[in-house]
Parts: sequence; C-alpha cells; structure tokens
Amino acid sequence: MKKITPHHVFLFCTLFIAILLNGCVKDSITRTYSYSFFAPVYKTTAEVKANIKSNAPQDLVNTGKLVILGNYVFLNEIDKGIHIIDNSNPASPRNVAFIDIPGNIDIALKGNTLYADLYTDLVTLDISNPMQVSVKKYNEGVFPYRSYSNALEYDSTKIIVRWEKRDTTVTVKVNNTSGPLTQYYTSAGVFNNSGIKNSSAPIGIGGSMARFAIVDKRLYTVSNSDLNVFNIAAPNDPTFSKKVNVGGFNIETIFPFKDKLFIGSQNGMFVYNITNVDNPALVGQFSHVQSCDPVIADDNYAYVTLRTGTSCFGNANQLEILQLNSFTNPILVKGYPFTNPHGLSKDGNLLFVCDGSDGLKIYNASNVSNLQKIKQFSGLAAYDVIAYNHIALMVAKDGLYQYDYSDVNNIHLISKIAITAN
Repeated sequence: MKKITPHHVFLFCTLFIAILLNGCVKDSITRTYSYSFFAPVYKTTAEVKANIKSNAPQDLVNTGKLVILGNYVFLNEIDKGIHIIDNSNPASPRNVAFIDIPGNIDIALKGNTLYADLYTDLVTLDISNPMQVSVKKYNEGVFPYRSYSNALEYDSTKIIVRWEKRDTTVTVKVNNTSGPLTQYYTSAGVFNNSGIKNSSAPIGIGGSMARFAIVDKRLYTVSNSDLNVFNIAAPNDPTFSKKVNVGGFNIETIFPFKDKLFIGSQNGMFVYNITNVDNPALVGQFSHVQSCDPVIADDNYAYVTLRTGTSCFGNANQLEILQLNSFTNPILVKGYPFTNPHGLSKDGNLLFVCDGSDGLKIYNASNVSNLQKIKQFSGLAAYDVIAYNHIALMVAKDGLYQYDYSDVNNIHLISKIAITAN
C-alpha cells in the first residue's frame, strides 16, 4: 500500500469540492456573440517576387512616407508597396504605376536604384525606367524587427500580402447567474515603421519621418534600437557593413545632413558623425520626455517635433529648436506649443510643420527664438512634408497635396491626389 501524504489529501479534497460545486451550478444557457477581426491573406514567396515590378496604378488608400527624385514622387502605401507619381507638372501630377511590395514601409533612392523593405528583407530595384521597374537583389533577414507577431505561424514559403476584415458569430455556454463560462479572442498583426555630400548619382529627397537615409555610398537604416550600415558602392549589390546600438529606445526617424546623422527616438535626439562612413560615432545627444521624435537640421539648428496620441506614450505636443554650435551638447533654444506635430521640412528661412489635425503650418524661421507664422492650411490631417524647389509636397490623411511657395506672400495649393476611403 502506498503511503498517504498531505499532497494526496489535498488532491482528494480539491476533487471532492469540485464535484460538489459542479452539482450546485444551475442549468446553462447559450448566448451569441459577434465580433470582427483581421485575418492575414498569404501568397507564396515566388508569387510575391514575380509581382515586384511596375504594375497598373492603384488608388491611394493608406499612404506613408515619400521620396522625391527628379520628376517622380515615390509614395509608400503602408505594407502594400509604392506608388509612382509622375510629377513633371506639379499642378497636374499623374499616378502612373504601382510596385507591389508586401510589408513595405520605408524607401530610399539614389540614381537609378530604389531600396525598400519587404518585411524582414531589403529589396533593391532598378528604376531607370519607372514604368519597367525590376528587382536586382534581395538581402534576406536584415530587418528582424519586422517579423510576424501575435502567434502567427512562420512559413518561409509564404508572405502576408494584405489583411481582410472578417465578421464572425460564436455561440457559447453561459451560466445564467454568473455570466459567460467561455470566451474566444482572435487577433493577428505584424511589427510595424539637405546638405548631403556630392555623389555621382542624385539622391532622393526623403521626408522627416524616414527610417532610411543615403549619404554618398552608404545606406543607413534604423530599427527599434539600432543603426544599420549598408555599402552601396555597387548600387545594385548592397552589402551589410555594420550594426550600431544607438542607446535610445524605439528609434523613430533618421535625417542626414552633411557628415552627420540626426536620429530621433522616443527618449531623445542622437547625433552621429559619419566621417568614417562604416563606423558611425555618437558625438552628441539631447534627452527629453518620452515622445515620438521626428527631426531635421541645418548648419546651426536641429528642429524636433514631439507629439502624443501614439505608441510613444508621450505627454508633450511641441516643436523644440536646438542650437548645434556644439554637437556634443545641443542646447535647447526654445520650445513652441503645437496641437499634434508630425513631420517637418525647411527651405531657407521657411519652416513647414505638419500639425496633425490642425493642418500644415508655415513659419518664417529667420529668428528661431521668435517664429512668425506666415500661413496655415486647416481642415486636413497633415503627416509629412518635403519642401524643395519652391514646391511643398505634403502627405495628409485624405491625399497628397502640393503647394507653391515661390511667393511667400501667396503660398497656395496647386494640386491634390485624393486618397480613397477604406
């Protein structure tokens, strides 16, 4: 006979109590619950790669970052691909093609080459003829932070190309006195993101929300906490050079200016010297309260926007202007309150700020201690802006806007490509 231990007694008592309680439960009833969820739609890797080319243009629906190169605008459709817009006449831009790249969020261009993320991979494309784009190389697994999440099963032969909203109804047994005995939850998702040296090929002009930046023969990208360096001396054959831990958390943006990289994170701005192109060296930083942090810079100042209402969990909505006389110790000159500032751009003394639901605001920034507002375009939700050659291209919730600012006393809208509602 086995010895009866206190453990056995505990198990017996627990079982006995459970049986008694089960006998006391009143009759069950059933209830019906309806809910919606997004389910991934897959294609094989081979199908996805075969379709990365210039396809028929698609409507703008959920746009993200943009880059300008020559007469073309390359505009990201979040997690879907890239719109190609012929902007030879800014007053009448033409949506001419779409490159299907599932998982795409960031882009950078140099000469005839475009670099884009495809979830965890870097894809290199020849855009010498924007109507006949072709793939030159895949660097696989270089962006591991873009991996699938939320228990989605990994399959190297398949790629998520879109998400479909599905409505469903379930029936569950319910104790009529104590509520549901069973519930079901379904979720799915993915980790989601000037004064440049002369180069042999023109470099695309990116916005302040960018996470890719090209300086001469290097492509710099940022992840959640790292700065990555790719050698693009051979444009169609990028090779990974180095990874540098930035030291901040949740890196948001990267902005190149001359031999410096300005990196915006949720807890501050970091300045890296890239005189040694493969070994970025931290030369200065400025810390602030936790917040999203796009940044641009000129010879004397850095301009940083902080905002709330995002995963950054910040409590500040403002523009901070930092003096850069000493890169090792940027000094706050002044902070300006805003509604919910996002991207920004600067051309000469004109400063453009996308202030979320408060629209686009344009300032005379000749005196950074006393910004003077020149113009505001309200009634739109502004995201990012690039001001170049007297044309400001702005991505907003409802479209791609272009403003002529050749006459600062008559800044005006010249075109808009509308975004199609979901």
